[in-house]
Amino acid sequence: MGDPDSVRALRPLRRLTRPGGHTLLRAVLVAALLGLAAAVLHTQPGCPPTTASPAGPDDTGNSPPTGNSPPTASSPPRPLPVPSGAVGVPVRLAEPAALAVARPGTRVDLLAATPDRADAEATMLAPAALVLDVVGADATDGSAALYLALHPDQARRAVGLPEGTRFAVVVRN
Repeated sequence: MGDPDSVRALRPLRRLTRPGGHTLLRAVLVAALLGLAAAVLHTQPGCPPTTASPAGPDDTGNSPPTGNSPPTASSPPRPLPVPSGAVGVPVRLAEPAALAVARPGTRVDLLAATPDRADAEATMLAPAALVLDVVGADATDGSAALYLALHPDQARRAVGLPEGTRFAVVVRN
């Protein structure tokens, strides 16, 4: 009478059967991916930007501040987009008090002192780096950082430094 699987497939469904192991695994994976997608969509709005976006008016009709001037005191500081040709790099400072004077749009000189140098002289890594955002300025757990726009070669030097390197900034006008 033919293939037994095709005969069973054509027979009317009399009772429901339990899903097999592979079906349950697929369902669990789909649920996990949907949960991850929901978590990504509901991240905090204060997360630093990761891609460049055109500098246009925001929801309120105001244009974001340019890299040449810091935002006014009356408006809260807003993160800036990564400029074209630059990359965004988070930098934890050895002295977190410097975060109190840095704002998006401020220019800073990024300095680094590596632990292997006996003279403890700081090396200039990036002169006049643009501050894109101050991340976690109120954090007391040491997770606060500056989000800087650096040229790709400056970023490679900064992230390639050995563990224990201490970063500092000199704030420009």
